[in-house]
Amino acid sequence: MKNALLIILLLAKITTFAQTSSETYPEDSASVEHAGVPKGEVLQFTFSNSKIFPGTSRDYWVYIPAQYRPEKPACVYINQDGVQWKAPVVFDNLIYNKEMPVTIGVFINPGIVKALDSSTAPDRFNRSFEYDGLGDSYARFVLEEILPEVEKQKASDGRVIKLSKSGNDRAIGGSSSGAVCAFTAAWERPTEFSRVFSAIGTYVGLRGANDYPTLIRKYAPKPVRVFLQDGKNDLNIYGGDWWKANETMERALSFSGYEVQHVWGEGQHNGKHGTAIFPSAMRWLWKDWPKPVNAGNSKNQFLNDILIPGNDWELVGQGYTFTEGTATNAAGEVFYHDIPNSKTYKIGLNGKLTALPLNAKKASGTAFGGDGRRYVVAGETKQILSYDAAGKEHVVTDDISGNDLVVANNGNIYVTAPDGSEKPSKLYLIKPNEPKKEVDAGLKFANGIALSPDQTQLYVTESATHWVWVYQVQPDGMLVNKQRYGWLHPSDIEVNAWGDGVKCDREGRVYVASRLGIQVLDQMGRVNAILPVPSGQASNLCFGGTDFDTMYVSCGQKVYRRKLKVHGANAFDKPFKPAPPKL
Repeated sequence: MKNALLIILLLAKITTFAQTSSETYPEDSASVEHAGVPKGEVLQFTFSNSKIFPGTSRDYWVYIPAQYRPEKPACVYINQDGVQWKAPVVFDNLIYNKEMPVTIGVFINPGIVKALDSSTAPDRFNRSFEYDGLGDSYARFVLEEILPEVEKQKASDGRVIKLSKSGNDRAIGGSSSGAVCAFTAAWERPTEFSRVFSAIGTYVGLRGANDYPTLIRKYAPKPVRVFLQDGKNDLNIYGGDWWKANETMERALSFSGYEVQHVWGEGQHNGKHGTAIFPSAMRWLWKDWPKPVNAGNSKNQFLNDILIPGNDWELVGQGYTFTEGTATNAAGEVFYHDIPNSKTYKIGLNGKLTALPLNAKKASGTAFGGDGRRYVVAGETKQILSYDAAGKEHVVTDDISGNDLVVANNGNIYVTAPDGSEKPSKLYLIKPNEPKKEVDAGLKFANGIALSPDQTQLYVTESATHWVWVYQVQPDGMLVNKQRYGWLHPSDIEVNAWGDGVKCDREGRVYVASRLGIQVLDQMGRVNAILPVPSGQASNLCFGGTDFDTMYVSCGQKVYRRKLKVHGANAFDKPFKPAPPKL
């Protein structure tokens, strides 16, 4: 309980910055104990064996409703900062009145790294690191460590604890930084947490949560239901304006088609209003259960111009070591490599997947030329190779440590050649029947490369940063007017976005494989949409199929595809001018 008291004191200290005003709220009947309503029990435990947050120790509490029976795994509500909102009483009443399912509550304190000697050093409070930060660490902590630990416990009468593994049966909530933590868990793992309760959430500039309103608008909607609460007298300090940030979150969620409910008040940065509305929030979050929470329809027109409603990612192949080099030929057949195993795979128009009978020489980048040949960067032999229709291999050039390439309709080949992230990369031009020529140097790990539909612009991803660069292609193939073009969103835990493979569609949109999935830029270089991939990190992509309207993405050990409304622009085709950008 000592740790819980310290957290309460910290929150109280924060609250003193808010405007002072009296707060009184009507009490929901579900927040009051009633005769005849069976009471659940609350058990307290300590967890100090985390591998995700090493060295931390924390108390957690488990609420077990009277109606729970081990024969049927229970729904779960996870709350940060321990027991709040009179939750055990509320759950007793709502479960008894069948206003929410039989739900086991797990109430977790933030971690503390205890000082070796408390007389000379304070404990390290891990709350902001665990709660305010973006990324999947806390979601993994709950899923991989806390919930399995809860299932090791038993009720006082000996009932074993069995929790549902369905994300539709899990809700998560909290207040202040704990609210951000709850939202982040659902954002990172929407198939694991489908319902979020957020009170006085700190969606401000503490550890990056101020980016959420922008990201929400750009991402394809996720199947998450969100209840927001805040008051007009919440904090307005160095990190931002809590009240306005919550309003902005609500507008972003609504814009993007999420099921979102909100209650705004006059309150300060405390739990009074949250406690008052917690029962109604639980009723709303669990409404219609067990009907699943579905993703909504975004108002992001750019996103809607790309995605087909109801069409999601499909698994093409798995079990590889590392996939790369996705490319399509003129028929729409798709090729990709498993680099470490020197294997090349082909997806036929009938969907059949076959391995080509050749040693791919650890090939990475792949592109088809107007001559129908398949060109690859062979990492093992430091060559650019081509393969004719019969599969016969030809050497285009030797002595080049390349990564990716694109072949223009006129036969010009552009190759990225990174030399690690610390040394300047080089770009090479290989013209038909001419030796390679260095046409640029200096990027930090130049990686993916693509031509615009009119083949007058060359795009190159700089993996060690968050930039996509652009060059103007001259009639002789040389590159001029180099500048930073696209700003990619990085992940929270990395210093770069790791922009990798890049392709264009026929309208001039630019698609970049990155740590966050496929980031889609308009012709002006602005990321308008983000398409997360089901698993792994996207390394490359192409548009395949007879109409070039199916995106294929290599993601580590797996390859996925998704049918879209758009059609890929192929560099082996005759250049054409897309519609001008919308300014």
